[in-house]
Amino acid sequence: MIQRTSHLARITSLLGQFPVVGILGARQIGKTTLSRAIQKGWKRPCHSFDLERQADVGRLADPELALGPLKGLVVLDEIQRLPNLFPELRVLADRRPIRTRFLILGSASPDMLRQGNESLAGRIAYYSLGGFSLDEVGVTNHEKLWLRGGFPDSFLATSNAKSQTWRQQFVSTFLERDIPQLGIQVSSTTLRRFWTMLAHYHGQVWNASEFGRSFGVADNTVRNYLDILSSAFVVRQLQPWHENLKKRQVKSPKVYLTDSGILHSLLGLNSKADIEGHPKLGASWEGFAISQVAALLNVQPSECFFWATHAGAELDLLVVRGRKRWGFEIKRTSSPSITPSMRTALTDLKLQRLFVVHAGEHSFDMAKKIRAIALTDLLDELKPW
Repeated sequence: MIQRTSHLARITSLLGQFPVVGILGARQIGKTTLSRAIQKGWKRPCHSFDLERQADVGRLADPELALGPLKGLVVLDEIQRLPNLFPELRVLADRRPIRTRFLILGSASPDMLRQGNESLAGRIAYYSLGGFSLDEVGVTNHEKLWLRGGFPDSFLATSNAKSQTWRQQFVSTFLERDIPQLGIQVSSTTLRRFWTMLAHYHGQVWNASEFGRSFGVADNTVRNYLDILSSAFVVRQLQPWHENLKKRQVKSPKVYLTDSGILHSLLGLNSKADIEGHPKLGASWEGFAISQVAALLNVQPSECFFWATHAGAELDLLVVRGRKRWGFEIKRTSSPSITPSMRTALTDLKLQRLFVVHAGEHSFDMAKKIRAIALTDLLDELKPW
């Protein structure tokens, strides 16, 4: 088993600061396993409720009676299935002295859990959990991670064929069971077709009118479908950055499937050779590299952007925290070179550093403030912010 020690340390630290911590991420991404590791290291009593088990739901029929007397750590798994718990959690979180910490696990975003987001404002810290990253599996496994993606069961499968089977089953279960359980009334056939079309759109700037015409529905319908998949953490909308410039800048997000393995499954790509012969090769590698950079820097989705102008200048990833600005260009080449677009981004965005992440073997300085980094060197070159 791969130990997710960095996540474990960060979440444990948050539990020391906030009465409620929410681990959010896609289904099967490892939230429950991580919560068990946290409970194992917790020095006070632990109590766990799995809201997919009817018996545990029954125990919470009267939340005040069930949760009020508990001390130590209380884990509530799949919290989105019982949103009426949030008002009671607010009451319990406000008790002084603090006797109980709550760790809630959810497969839906705070926006979808609007009631909880509002009820626990100021009392909760959200932690986004993604799939395995390079620092967890090791750089020698980078191609396996790219091909299979970061879902634990997919990555750890004993063969590529078994990994592919797991991903196919995940997609079916997600569409046929998980989405309806969120109260979303969209047929699984329609959403599967949309998700597959989105895989072919991976890495492009979102254009609802164009996508709607191709899909045969209205703009607002495809926007709704996109938001559904984003809220369930299987799609990433990388937001555009707007700089105060006298230039027309792109205002729509870029769309990526969150997991490279799911992307490859929806595209019918079962091997590295399949990927390398496919038109989405560059976009697949770009999305994978962006995810790895964000994971290694330990930055939140709200700190990640892309930038582009209508004149053609662009930057694949802009990471912003306070006054710190780093740019990243992703190039699937072994011999990257500086482009006019890079120099424009460096100047217009006032970047402290610009990194060119590439598929070659060596890392080297390209110019002042511009450095080429081999994907396999990311662990040595990038440290958490």
